[in-house]
Amino acid sequence: MLDQLIENAAGRMVPTEINGCAAVPFQGVGKYRPEGRKAAPAVRTCADYPADGDKAVADLKTALKNAGLRDGMTVSSHHHFRNGDLVGNAVFEAAAALGVKDLRWFPSAAFPCHEPIIGHLESGVVRYIEGSMNGPLGNYCSTGKMRGMGVLRSHGGRWQAVQDGDVHIDIAVLAAPTADPFGNANGVMGPSACGLIGFGLVDSIYADHTIVVTDNLIPFPCIPWQIQGNNVDQVVVMDSVGDPSKIVSGTTQLTKSPDRLLIAELTAKFVREAGIMKDGFSFQAGAGGTALAFAIFLKEMMIDASVKARFVRGGSTKYLVEMLEEGLTDYILDGQTFDLDGVRSMRDNPCHQDTSPFTSYNFHGKGCFASMLDAVVLGATEVDVGFNANVVTHSDGRLLHGIGGWQNCLAGKCVILPIPSVRDRIPVIVDRVTTLCGPGELIDVVVTERGIAINPRRTDLLEAVKGSTLPIRSIEDLKVEVEAICGGVPAAPRLGEKIVAAIKWVDGTVIDCVRQVT
Repeated sequence: MLDQLIENAAGRMVPTEINGCAAVPFQGVGKYRPEGRKAAPAVRTCADYPADGDKAVADLKTALKNAGLRDGMTVSSHHHFRNGDLVGNAVFEAAAALGVKDLRWFPSAAFPCHEPIIGHLESGVVRYIEGSMNGPLGNYCSTGKMRGMGVLRSHGGRWQAVQDGDVHIDIAVLAAPTADPFGNANGVMGPSACGLIGFGLVDSIYADHTIVVTDNLIPFPCIPWQIQGNNVDQVVVMDSVGDPSKIVSGTTQLTKSPDRLLIAELTAKFVREAGIMKDGFSFQAGAGGTALAFAIFLKEMMIDASVKARFVRGGSTKYLVEMLEEGLTDYILDGQTFDLDGVRSMRDNPCHQDTSPFTSYNFHGKGCFASMLDAVVLGATEVDVGFNANVVTHSDGRLLHGIGGWQNCLAGKCVILPIPSVRDRIPVIVDRVTTLCGPGELIDVVVTERGIAINPRRTDLLEAVKGSTLPIRSIEDLKVEVEAICGGVPAAPRLGEKIVAAIKWVDGTVIDCVRQVT
């Protein structure tokens, strides 16, 4: 493996081959311009499908058998149920019962609820995972036990990979809270309503075979449809496809920490003092507890200043829904629903629009929403003095988080990372991030409880807040202060030479890799 490493434009040694396929090293922001045409599924004919439109089959095992599941195939799924998903594990239980081996799982993300997949990795049913891995699966990958290399992509990067033909999906299995026998499906109706299922849209369009799994089969037509039945081969009914209460996970709960509430307030003040908060502006806040608190502080400032946003980007929460319902924004453009208030709003309010990674995040499209955002507020596990950031590994090098839409949102006009200066007595601002997920040239502001650091590249922002009461400091000063409090520079992670996962940039190039934790 070491013989196949090359230094990319970010100064990181990365593999030129991943799981038997050639990989392109990161060439710099906006530098890689591939040519060609989009991928496409095989041509089908209506003669092979029921004339009455009823594509329902007995169970998931039957559906996978009908789909021709065999060794070495790629099986995909979406994660809109987050930690409440019940379909992902069921797919591989059925695959194991069919005696199939060496599958590649291509989820939009995996969560702690998918820990049973480790058993299928051990038994050989699943060979490796190409998707963001949160919790136990990420930890399993970190220890070097997975037989193939993990590949982590952003939400937009996942669409790019399928669209560009980097990943070919053989069989897509898509959980749907409501569907009709023809395969039209949505996530806003039924007992398991989770909001939307847009992360599965690319799977339904490009997969050779698409199976919709629902626990609420209704007569044709299922309206609205977020997945179109013309792209669906079979429909399966399960007792339950997911627990929607668990779309609220540990990263989507409002912080109660005084330090983090201070960080959120400083972030909102920065948006106001920098002149970003004005009539017709737009913003996106991530799903972390600090980002949620930021939305609350910003809302109050908007009310005081009589400012209205044109649109806000979700992940939607009750805080964004309140802004919409109170007339503080014209629209929510939502890619993922993070609580049940968001589900209700999306179902009932026509100004709460469901979107997909194609419209919101795909870098290989004719533009996307991300670059139109005036302010983007995101989290990070580490930031270095060059404003480079890490969101997938901790300072010990352990892979425990996914990328989500984080990389895609770096295209916004002002990207702000509100982060605590210390986690578990370990400094968060470091000389060099353990894993590079986002280049520093795209990150504009770092907000901590000890002060605000503005990227020196953004002279316009420095000028905008000159004379304000905001605690503006250099990122180097923040680093020195925190290290003094913590007793010095944090210990380097203990890593081996084996590469266990690759981090893709939004254009499909390799920006960094994750090494085995020893």
